[in-house]
Amino acid sequence: MADKRDYYEVLGITKDADANEIKRAYRKMAKKYHPDVNKAPDAEEKFKEVQEAYDVLSDDNKKAAYDRYGHAAFDQNAGGFGGGFGGFNGGGFGGFEDVDLGDIFGSFFGGGTRSSRRPTGPQKGDDRFVQIEIDFMDAVNGLKKDIQINFDEPCIQCNGSGAASSNDIQNCPQCGGTGTVRTQQRSAFGTFISESACPTCHGTGKKITKVCPKCGGRGYTNKRVTVELNIPAGINTHQQLRVSGKGGRGTNGGPNGDLYVEIIVRPHKYFSRRNNDIYMDIPVSAVDATLGCTIDVPTVYGDVEMKIPAGTQPDTTMRLRGKGIKAMRGNSQGDQYVTVKVQIPKKLSRAEQNAYEKLRKEAGNNSVFQQFKRAFKL
Repeated sequence: MADKRDYYEVLGITKDADANEIKRAYRKMAKKYHPDVNKAPDAEEKFKEVQEAYDVLSDDNKKAAYDRYGHAAFDQNAGGFGGGFGGFNGGGFGGFEDVDLGDIFGSFFGGGTRSSRRPTGPQKGDDRFVQIEIDFMDAVNGLKKDIQINFDEPCIQCNGSGAASSNDIQNCPQCGGTGTVRTQQRSAFGTFISESACPTCHGTGKKITKVCPKCGGRGYTNKRVTVELNIPAGINTHQQLRVSGKGGRGTNGGPNGDLYVEIIVRPHKYFSRRNNDIYMDIPVSAVDATLGCTIDVPTVYGDVEMKIPAGTQPDTTMRLRGKGIKAMRGNSQGDQYVTVKVQIPKKLSRAEQNAYEKLRKEAGNNSVFQQFKRAFKL
């Protein structure tokens, strides 16, 4: 992924460009690098780069994923949650031969706009993205959690076709089953072919002579379903879980897309997390820091005994091995880091005040400050 250029840079636009600006930029760059026009040796590769950038930035879901994760959003070989956005793999972008010159030049020279060729076979639906919040300790230990979503389930009677039976599906008589209709337009620059969705079949290429009685020809039924999430121990904020088949509905009898659930972990009052390590501050009195002591330190797995050595200085950090987060994969486990915060009392009892006065008298001219002052004498 490191060799890929930024998609916004490829099209020469900024991140706040709207859909029309993205489309105009694509046509400009595609016109410049189309191999039928540009005979440079690298024209084909540059055109494919332009086409790939447009494929992502013109799709709201893909664009949102790219803006958040960059090219890693479409890297199916990436580890963790960052890779493997279903259906977003960059390998699926078409070549220059899939793009008609009329699509590039049509809008610039008065020709009609040509849409991409519409597949008439079963097509998988779009992926969906939702966020849920969980508590810090639930992320440490894992949990099962139910969420409810509205879901377009393929009709069980017609399997999403919308027809009463397979015999009730015919090729559209207007487009001949292609799902598109073509028109030609002549100009000073030649004849350009415009292609648009067939108005009779709306791009499906099919005509249903008898609709399914269960779904009324829609091919799906909308229902509210409960999805059980198995949230693994050690999950962290922004990692995602994939629920197969609970995304947007497919077309022409195709399967549903997938549902991606992004986890947001609520912060803990005392613990903080960095990768798989846990960090926390503990208050210790000046007396305990000076004389040393043994204390029971809270961890995400319960209290653990820890020794504070005599003379421990403020903000000293100590490590408790193996008391951090267990990795979701493998057997590794983080540590817990404990930072000592020495607390100076604001109010003293009479006995405490007398004790401190005695210590000060005994220190005399050898107090910490007097030692500091002597260091400045030449």
